[in-house]
Amino acid sequence: MATTARQSDHHVDIVSGELVREFQDVLPISTVTDVVAIARHDLEGQIVPEALQEMLHRLAHHRLSALPGSHR
Repeated sequence: MATTARQSDHHVDIVSGELVREFQDVLPISTVTDVVAIARHDLEGQIVPEALQEMLHRLAHHRLSALPGSHR
């Protein structure tokens, strides 16, 4: 169980870093990391662990793209 939590944290870190770089010119870092954390919580128990990183990226990216000011 602890390994799964560490893997989850690792995926959150990776996705957060990718999306911070993508949205750095249009959204605050705190907004990006908050959206990723909320998306991670929403995915809890909904998908297999092997798909977490990809699904987390897709969900958080979708939500960030829908925010006002997220487009250049």
